[in-house]
Amino acid sequence: MDADIALRPVQTTDLAFLCRFYREPELVATNWYGYRDLGSLERRYNADGYLGAEDGRLIVTVDDQPAGFVDWSPAGHGAGKYRSIGIALVPEQRGRGVGTHAQRLLCRYLFAHTAIQRIEAATLPDNIAEQRALDRIGFTREGLLRSAEFIEGEYRDVVVYGLLRDDQR
Repeated sequence: MDADIALRPVQTTDLAFLCRFYREPELVATNWYGYRDLGSLERRYNADGYLGAEDGRLIVTVDDQPAGFVDWSPAGHGAGKYRSIGIALVPEQRGRGVGTHAQRLLCRYLFAHTAIQRIEAATLPDNIAEQRALDRIGFTREGLLRSAEFIEGEYRDVVVYGLLRDDQR
């Protein structure tokens, strides 16, 4: 891929773009959890620009144009806290290596700017593309959480992956 893929902080002009992920179910496929409060995006942006002490969100750009976002949230307990990451891309940017590159950049960012030892990612068992992306980044498949997500009226299993600071290639 010849495109320039990067991560950057959320800007005011990105709020309308982010709203699409809350109001267009087809944009996020099986990661659709129902309609959400669109005002929450602006409130969060105004609170901390999506760069909190424990969690955050960055915009994925392809050739300086918004293509999606990556985010992270706290997981674990006490001194063993780590981060769980996620990604959402617009359909036209999927299957081109954008997600793999963006998640790799996010892992580098988190290991460089936090003291965490572990990053976790989870995906549905039928999301083979995401599993391949996590493998390419260096994540290790750690197991299956049975009935861990409630999506479209049913409980779904989740495959869990982990990346340790020392695993980075």
